[in-house]
Amino acid sequence: MLSCPFCGSSETDRFEVEGHRFLVFGCMFTPEVEPGLTDDEISERLARVFASQGQAYFRRTCDTLHVYVAKGDGARVLASARGDPSS
Repeated sequence: MLSCPFCGSSETDRFEVEGHRFLVFGCMFTPEVEPGLTDDEISERLARVFASQGQAYFRRTCDTLHVYVAKGDGARVLASARGDPSS
């Protein structure tokens, strides 16, 4: 069982969707990892790719989600669900 590279919470699940493998940690951090990696390889990758970015990873993720909901496809879906005529 692996631990979150940010807070140390334990892994709670692993699943694959359309050929993509995801890990889920108790803190809800859900990174995508390459299928076929060993736990040791995954731990190294999590530390190298995610933990090394620190809070910048979360800031970038939040910014991406904000743009999606405010200006991107998410905004168009939300506007059309409300009946907004500008969509």
